[in-house]
Amino acid sequence: MTTLLRKLVSLRCLSPNFHACCRRSPGRSVHLSHGRGAQLVTGGSRSVAAVARTHNRQLHAEAGEAVEVDLKRLDGGDDGIVEVVMCRQKARNALGHLFVSQMRELVSSLSSDAAARVVVFRSLVPGVFCAGADLKERALMINSESDLFVHGLRSLMTQIAVLPMPTIAAIDGVALGGGLELALACDLRCAGGSQRLPRTIGVTLAKELIFTGRRIDGQTALEMGLVNRAVEQNEAGDAAYREALSLAREILPQAPIAVRMAKEAMNRGVEVDMTSAMAIERMCYARVIPTRDRQEGMAAFIEKRPPKYIGE
Repeated sequence: MTTLLRKLVSLRCLSPNFHACCRRSPGRSVHLSHGRGAQLVTGGSRSVAAVARTHNRQLHAEAGEAVEVDLKRLDGGDDGIVEVVMCRQKARNALGHLFVSQMRELVSSLSSDAAARVVVFRSLVPGVFCAGADLKERALMINSESDLFVHGLRSLMTQIAVLPMPTIAAIDGVALGGGLELALACDLRCAGGSQRLPRTIGVTLAKELIFTGRRIDGQTALEMGLVNRAVEQNEAGDAAYREALSLAREILPQAPIAVRMAKEAMNRGVEVDMTSAMAIERMCYARVIPTRDRQEGMAAFIEKRPPKYIGE
């Protein structure tokens, strides 16, 4: 089984009902604050290269729709890394109907994409990861519509969480409410969220942070397991993305079927008792045993050479 990768954090995080600041360097912090839902804020603006047109972009353009979430497949030595690119510029990647629909479509396609070994979620909006709810749209909904829409958002976050390959959130700006929940749905993620936070640092500590709103520094957050890594922002404003890409490149050469089975075993195992978890692990490993990659891994070890995994 593959090594468990932990969460990626960039800089300033906010989560519902609590306010904790994790200082990493002057001007950079992980910041959790009482406010409108779970929030994550990182400072600094960013300039990035334009994303190449994809099939998803063409389909929506032909339908007369703006492309608010796109897909970018890296090539060359990064072949196998896929980026989900959020690009709803004017609304700061707010979770509106079209944005959510396009995100759901892309995530659904990735769930059965054997060529995707690692997925990185990133934003092209300077200083923003995801601004959370689209309050202008929400204001026009009646109560029942709002309830259904929020239920759909939860469903989307679950879709992201159960993607078979490792996922990384590259957070180079604010992540408010549902935007932070999106980050938390990734395997390598920032801190916060009223449901996922207790699963990250434990119920007792999560309650303490949420109830008291006390401030903590970066080292304390690291000791709590609230964050795994904080990166100092660069002039381009894409330090978290670069860190996410670096992590993706570490995952890329690993046996993709084994990585997926390791993720499934861990995700399912933490929700059940130890006996059931061991049974899940055995089931997942049974799916690795007949693969060509397993034979390749053993052969490479014996021959003292790097393995070449093909995902079969």
